[in-house]
Amino acid sequence: MDADVYEPPPDGIEGWVIGLMEALGEPGAAIAVALENLFPPIPSEVILPLAGFAANRGDLNLYAAIAWTTAGSVAGALVLYGLGALFGRERLLAVVERMPLVGADDLRKAEAWFARYGPASVFFGRMVPLIRSAISVPAGIERMPLPVFLVFTTLGSLVWNTLFVLAGYLLGANWPLVERYVAPLSTFVLVACATALTAFVAVRLRRLRRERRARRAREEAESGPRAHG
Repeated sequence: MDADVYEPPPDGIEGWVIGLMEALGEPGAAIAVALENLFPPIPSEVILPLAGFAANRGDLNLYAAIAWTTAGSVAGALVLYGLGALFGRERLLAVVERMPLVGADDLRKAEAWFARYGPASVFFGRMVPLIRSAISVPAGIERMPLPVFLVFTTLGSLVWNTLFVLAGYLLGANWPLVERYVAPLSTFVLVACATALTAFVAVRLRRLRRERRARRAREEAESGPRAHG
């Protein structure tokens, strides 16, 4: 290998992820991403570009890496959905508050998103770093229909994972640069998602108001002839 090609250190998160990928290939990337969903201190902003870097080196297939990391995201999200459905808000929050390195505030933020935006928050939430894992918990607590949850989670995860895997692939040996731009990118994604969700809710509310007006007009039109009769 060329001397100027960056090599991840053999220890730490980077070395662990590379070791998984070398041992298991694309499924190793899926396992790393699934664990990242369950243990947020493991950053997807490191794992996903590393998968892209491995694809750039020829160790992984690019499209398979995107598919497997998305499958890992969905698997991790399903576990959190199940925990939310099984334990409920109070018991789960009590457990989270006792866990080191896991913020209960992230769960509360995810709850606020879900309460405000409903099912759409699962899709957009998968692209918001602060709540992308935790958003599955309120979905489970509220018993969001599982097929809808799976569709929204898969699509949101696919967008996020594709972005970061491709960034690592295109940057190649310079993939650590992805981390430098994560903060402004995260801010942009957060603002964009919040704007899109607000627009979505506004459109839905406008449609509901139109439907209510139309229904009221029909009822008044139907009650008119009956009153004269």
